[in-house]
Amino acid sequence: MSLTLYYHPLSSFCWKALIALYEADLAFEPRLVNLGDPVDRAAFQGVWPLAKFPVLRDDAHGQTVPESTIIVDYLAQHYPAAAGLVPTDPDLAWQTRLRDRLIDSYIHLPFQQIVSERMRPDDKHDPFGAEQARSLIRQGYDIIAPMIGDAWAMGETFTLADCAALPALYYADYGVSLADWPGLAAYLGRLKARPSIARVLAEAEPYFQYFPLKDG
Repeated sequence: MSLTLYYHPLSSFCWKALIALYEADLAFEPRLVNLGDPVDRAAFQGVWPLAKFPVLRDDAHGQTVPESTIIVDYLAQHYPAAAGLVPTDPDLAWQTRLRDRLIDSYIHLPFQQIVSERMRPDDKHDPFGAEQARSLIRQGYDIIAPMIGDAWAMGETFTLADCAALPALYYADYGVSLADWPGLAAYLGRLKARPSIARVLAEAEPYFQYFPLKDG
């Protein structure tokens, strides 16, 4: 099999890559990585020295591709079934990538800071830093909400931007509720109903017990 994805089912950034692969119905070998296992971690470092997932290995093209956004972009460029994930029109393409970056920078990454704060030792908590992250997420919601129409982030076509939006909104809703952004909440509902995304969520379900904010 040409494609191998190194990932973990609970990782939000891995979801972006998984959604793209399932959306395009591309065959790949899923390689679940346990970073807590020294042997597994060392083996993964042999593939990508930073040992951060997701990482896509494409043996057919002799390429190792890290970073979730780059993976989706790579698939769109090299696999016809995934081509629609990044529009061919240059203006639509940069707008798609802009939505992806805004979602990651102002929603996805700040929420990971909230998760990290929750996991700190009791004497190392940083409430101020966590509130700063929540403020960034609110700003992100305000920026993204007007960009979303009645279907997907770029209109009627499901794209890279939607692959980015699902993990960001799904998880961030636990830190900053979407209740005050009903348009985004409805969009998240549409995303969760899409078959490729429903599959990702179902595969992650056994691991949700380890997510530190699932208890609110």
